[in-house]
Amino acid sequence: MVLRRSLESVVDDQDCAERIEPIGQRATWIDSTVVRPVRSDRRLELAARSGEQPQMAIQYLSEQQIRDWTIEQKDRWWLDNIFRGDMPQLTVRSGLFGMLIGGFLSLTNLYVGMKTGWTLGVGITSVVLAFATFKILHKLGLATEFTILENNCMQSIATAAGYMTAPLIASLAAYMMITGVVVPMMTTLIWMIAIAVLGVLFAFPLKRRFINDEQQPFPEGKAAGVVMDALHSSDAESGMFKALLLTVSGVGAALLELIKSGMLPMIRIKAGLEEYLYQLLNWYPSLMGTKLQQLTVSLEPDHVMMAAGGLMGIRTGVSLLLGAVVNYCVLAPLIIRHGDIFGTVGRDGDLVFGFRSITTWALWAGVAMMTTASLVAFFSRPATLVQAFAGLFGSRRSAEDDDCLRHIELPMAVFFIGIPLVGSVVVLLAWRFFDVSPWLGALAVPLVFVFTIIAAHSTALTAITPTGALGKLTQVTYAALSPSITTNIVTASITGEVAGNASNLLMDIKPGYMLGGKPRHQAIGHILGILAGAIACVPVFYLAFLKNNPDGLINDKFPMPSAIVWKAVAEILTRGLSELPTTAMMAAGVGAALGVLFEYTKVWTKGRFPLSAVGIGLAFVIPFTTCLAMFLGSFFFFWLAGKVLRRKESLLYRILVENLEPVCAGVIAGGALMGIALAVLSVL
Repeated sequence: MVLRRSLESVVDDQDCAERIEPIGQRATWIDSTVVRPVRSDRRLELAARSGEQPQMAIQYLSEQQIRDWTIEQKDRWWLDNIFRGDMPQLTVRSGLFGMLIGGFLSLTNLYVGMKTGWTLGVGITSVVLAFATFKILHKLGLATEFTILENNCMQSIATAAGYMTAPLIASLAAYMMITGVVVPMMTTLIWMIAIAVLGVLFAFPLKRRFINDEQQPFPEGKAAGVVMDALHSSDAESGMFKALLLTVSGVGAALLELIKSGMLPMIRIKAGLEEYLYQLLNWYPSLMGTKLQQLTVSLEPDHVMMAAGGLMGIRTGVSLLLGAVVNYCVLAPLIIRHGDIFGTVGRDGDLVFGFRSITTWALWAGVAMMTTASLVAFFSRPATLVQAFAGLFGSRRSAEDDDCLRHIELPMAVFFIGIPLVGSVVVLLAWRFFDVSPWLGALAVPLVFVFTIIAAHSTALTAITPTGALGKLTQVTYAALSPSITTNIVTASITGEVAGNASNLLMDIKPGYMLGGKPRHQAIGHILGILAGAIACVPVFYLAFLKNNPDGLINDKFPMPSAIVWKAVAEILTRGLSELPTTAMMAAGVGAALGVLFEYTKVWTKGRFPLSAVGIGLAFVIPFTTCLAMFLGSFFFFWLAGKVLRRKESLLYRILVENLEPVCAGVIAGGALMGIALAVLSVL
């Protein structure tokens, strides 16, 4: 499990804000989009992403065959050469293990998403953990060997579960903050499952075009397939080593989180060390009359966010730090002095500021920068938009050709019946639960079709799913059709999140095609994952974080940046800018212009521009402490890999450079799960 490319590498819905720099795992910035897998063997993944054919059992069609063969010929070749027949795939143990690990990792996504706006791709992490678990059980005589297709079905289930947190940290949270009304837990559960199932139904018809016919790469999915092939053929020792690193780093991070909580009286870490020193010296540093603490400018030993920074890469880390310094050390003190950032009266009668006060003003500049950068990145690839629709209605399958995969593919009747049926259910739920007019809800369904094609094509080629940009386009569309802010949020949720779910699902179908699995089994597996993820994360969200108070969702520890962005865009589009302070409008204008400038510069320099507009903008909606922690993590691993650990045969190089993702993923999972457990215990 690891973040979806780097906010630049990951932070670019843009390039990651849309995916993450090191190769391997996937993280998703819900407002723009980000993702990435746990790096297995770097050489294998690099080969997979570059298009180089790995020296393994996986067979590929040549470029000429892809270009010249009909889809019937390709399907027959796959059936004769790749398909593994009745090898065990969706078994009881693969289903249960996938649901179990997917449920736990969805909680990790919930924790990290509330802090950063990202969700984590869990595919390769779950593959490694499942492989190691059943390898150990087999050696103990407690289980038979876990087949490669069982592992593939398991990762489909776990990945689908991991994606289920997206509405909780974005659209639904924004809806509750806007209305001040707590959506009933069962309503949330039903809504999330409905839009996720609709995403599954939209995805599988596109599989025949993008995967069977065009043989699109889907980089993250291809990497997962290469990893599974290696683990189950010749690289078992490497898989066990990665699993060991995941386990050790996860347990260590969980223990550290427990110690920091103060629940172990025999071991305590001095909390508030800076406060202790300030009191000792009777000195409280300030900027322009505002104490640094009130500006969130401090050093917090947040090992989870440091690990996230290690996955993001140095470009995103530097961008976050630059944005944080500009926002919290320059603009915030100036605007506080100017009077457009309002504080609360403290016990001593002085005004007290903090993250929420600052963000009320700063979010407009950050949102504007992220929005324009995401849209420029999306529309800067016109060929992608054209190709997304090219050939959609023209198939090279001749009418007399028989469908040789009819017995293993999902029947088209499932989609012809399921999409109108589930689409109607979603429209009715939007009307019943959120008071969205049925005709406005119905309009969102064909938009989903259009946006899914665009998003799937982008994901197929670049591993970037532009969920945020597509959601914003929907918000703009509905702002012209209806002045209702809730309609704006809910319809954008339908189009953006269904398209995102469908595209990410196609990414996870790719390894099944590479390894010869049955598509029907993966479809059923995704439904199981949807149920597991929703059942795991929704109750925890309500119990540990919502606590019957939407107002309390945003705080220094959990700033909810994605929800802030969705809420802000809806407010601007439905209410206009007139209610904002003049300085906030000016900041929004400058932020929008810089987002365009930075993104065009990045396109013009072919990705060599050293800053990420989404990374800088994101720093305006998360605390300085979080930005600093992520920068330190990115710098630490960049420094280790580039300056310190040069001997590739050394154990430290193997652990901290070659296996960076398993180590960081373990820290994130262990720390996040313990953090959620402590949050739940605090309300029991």
